Amino acid sequence: MPGTLLKKGSLAPAGNADTLGLLLREIDPPFGSGQTVGIKLHWGERGNGTFLPACLAKEIVGWLKELGALPFVFDTTVLYSGGRRTGKDALDTAAAHGYSADYLGCPVVIADGLDGRDVLDIPAGFKHFPSVQVASLIGRTAGFVVFSHFKGHLEAVFGGALKNISMGFASRAQKQRIHADAYPELRTEDCRRCGDCVALCPVGAARFAGDYPSYSRELCIGCAQCIALCPQSALRILWGEDHEAFLEKLVETAAAVWRIIGKRTVLINALLNIASECDCMTGDHPCIAPDFGFVAGYHPLAVDRESLRIVGSAPFVREHPQIPWERQFSYAEEIGFYPER
Repeated sequence: MPGTLLKKGSLAPAGNADTLGLLLREIDPPFGSGQTVGIKLHWGERGNGTFLPACLAKEIVGWLKELGALPFVFDTTVLYSGGRRTGKDALDTAAAHGYSADYLGCPVVIADGLDGRDVLDIPAGFKHFPSVQVASLIGRTAGFVVFSHFKGHLEAVFGGALKNISMGFASRAQKQRIHADAYPELRTEDCRRCGDCVALCPVGAARFAGDYPSYSRELCIGCAQCIALCPQSALRILWGEDHEAFLEKLVETAAAVWRIIGKRTVLINALLNIASECDCMTGDHPCIAPDFGFVAGYHPLAVDRESLRIVGSAPFVREHPQIPWERQFSYAEEIGFYPER
């Protein structure tokens, strides 16, 4: 089963939910009647224009109900300021983007709790993380559907199933540990001293010192929000160790979660509205590839690998050059987190 992949090409935008519905009915689910099933997804940051529409999540909810399962939709809180930093804000943002219980027909849940403290530590045993901290619901939910928007990403080149499991299940503390080596570096020749980075920083690490902003490494939590949202693109990531460390931490966190949920999880990547940036970022980011439909499977690396094969790596690499994105796959193989071929 780990190597099994199911694919459905996209129709016109109005038909994407129907296309997804056809794919769902080909899936052999590892859960059934009377069992709770969490749908892990991303309903988009406040002000983001590229997140997946809620009608697709509603299609998954309907399929699960046909199986007799008890579905709910969930995500976790985030490090950076905006519409998902607290549980209340995240629920408000979800509802504003169509992800309401009334529309979906199921509960909408903040998996790490409204205060971000409903978490637990699980063993990992890897070089970066002996353990990882994640939302506690992974131990009390019978099954999962990991529904991911396949798109570009500032630090990983692309984001799909693996990132949705890693960052998506992680506590805020674990997210910070993954990002711990990323710091902003200012190109003063491009800076217009607008102060957006200072206003955006959730921990006060960015501040004006003289003519230009400065950034405290002691306070910085590595969320990269200032880098992503600088209107002049005057900031770049300065990696404290090397970029591969971030990618390895991303993989280790996903691998630890997968040990617990892998046998009861289905994954679906939506290759639609493939934007240059993550749905965490505000704004309407350009699409860098056409729509291709959906890829489903039973292992995150298999689903991401096939999604990347279909879209091609070139559109992502053009947007985010000089990132060793292949390390996600090679490191997963090194630690034994890889699907059967």
